[in-house]
Amino acid sequence: MSDVVRTRFAPSPTGYMHIGNLRTALFAFLYARSQGGRFILRIEDTDQGRYVEGATDIIYDTLRIAGLQHDEGPDIGGDFGPYVQSQRKGIYRQYAEELVARGEAYYCFCQRGDKETESPEGYNRHCRCLTPEQVKEQLAQGKPYVIRQRIPLEGTTSWDDLVYGTISVDNQTLDDQILLKSDGMPTYNFANVIDDHLMGITHIIRGSEYLSSNPKYILLYQAFGWQMPQYMHLPLINGQNPDGTISKLSKRHGAVSFQALVEEGYLPQAITNYIAMLGWSPKSEQEIFTLDELVALFSVTGIHKSPAVFDYKKLDWVNSQHIAMMTDEEFAAKAHPYAGIDSTPLEDKWPKIASLLKPRVNKLSEVAEKIDFLKQLPHYDVGMFINKKNKSTFESSIRIIDEVLNALDSETQWNEEALYNRLSALAQSLGIKEGQLFWPVRIALSGLMATPGNATDILFLLGKEESACRLKKGVERLKETQTA
Repeated sequence: MSDVVRTRFAPSPTGYMHIGNLRTALFAFLYARSQGGRFILRIEDTDQGRYVEGATDIIYDTLRIAGLQHDEGPDIGGDFGPYVQSQRKGIYRQYAEELVARGEAYYCFCQRGDKETESPEGYNRHCRCLTPEQVKEQLAQGKPYVIRQRIPLEGTTSWDDLVYGTISVDNQTLDDQILLKSDGMPTYNFANVIDDHLMGITHIIRGSEYLSSNPKYILLYQAFGWQMPQYMHLPLINGQNPDGTISKLSKRHGAVSFQALVEEGYLPQAITNYIAMLGWSPKSEQEIFTLDELVALFSVTGIHKSPAVFDYKKLDWVNSQHIAMMTDEEFAAKAHPYAGIDSTPLEDKWPKIASLLKPRVNKLSEVAEKIDFLKQLPHYDVGMFINKKNKSTFESSIRIIDEVLNALDSETQWNEEALYNRLSALAQSLGIKEGQLFWPVRIALSGLMATPGNATDILFLLGKEESACRLKKGVERLKETQTA
């Protein structure tokens, strides 16, 4: 086996990439890079019934967007190709036949549903003891067959897992799994062992749901006399249910694929950062990482044994931290598709809007909602004009807004600085604090208790005509309430 660390990610092209699969790819990538090794992509499409058109491209796009560049794979080649299992069909039969010759596998002519060969526990090993003559006769008759692994009926199979330590399994609990199907295609459990060996994979990183299958893989390595790779099984990822309990992460918990999270407005680098923390932790309190920092810090000792819980609130926070790390220009470009302001007067003011939104959003999908009030004044409760802290009442609000309308009517420089200076001077002349003046103005302009930006920002963004219209409407509603 190579002295160079070689890890692999071997997804099936069955749709969007689940968070669990992406974490497997990420940890395999991080371990390879942290050890100066190579990260290989292999497409495992032996189960043609589950194949989804276009899914392979989704795998390529997901790895590219997440920054997990592989060193070998179907799209870039390498010395151990082909890297798509369906293109390696001719390879597997010779190894299955070799195991039969070694007495480590056998031909099975049983058909699905045969009552005499199946039991509640599964296949009853009916063909395991066929004589060579009986096998030869069945083959001569052209009977369809599969090739099954001959699992030892006694003893235990053990290995030292890099995460879970020494694990031993009684062989009598294992079934004689199918290695080669009747159509000549290998099963996943057989093909991945053959490919991992032929591609020189030194470390196999996958979810702990494969722990129960691992003894069969080890027995295959032993049957061939091959050096066994090292195994690193990752803890499960659970989701939190509405009642506070946890269960295996699924769609009922929210978006569970990388693509769905990106579409919801999470940054790829934030998703990668958060997923790295699902089952692994650094030897520090740091939680926000770039991919390069993760590579530098990654170690097997940081991987947990207990299941991780996918927390969307924590992901929101991680994403907000990555948004804060962006320049205003980067954020404006990323957030613009979510804003819905094309061909509107707000388009020209997008850089200003984006700068106000950047510290106030957890994910990009929140952008449209936070600026809806700029597109159309929402219906609001006039009770919001009352504010004890700012000594704001209906009467004071009417008086202040009227004064603001008069002051702004002659304003010719409609920019944030000029507007602030004008209103600040007005507050001083009225003998009130700025907050007392700005409160009713912001309510009338936005219809909201909290907004991205202050009153002068909103005046600037709405423009003189729309601002005056909303302020007048606010006065009208206040007066109507007083006389009602």
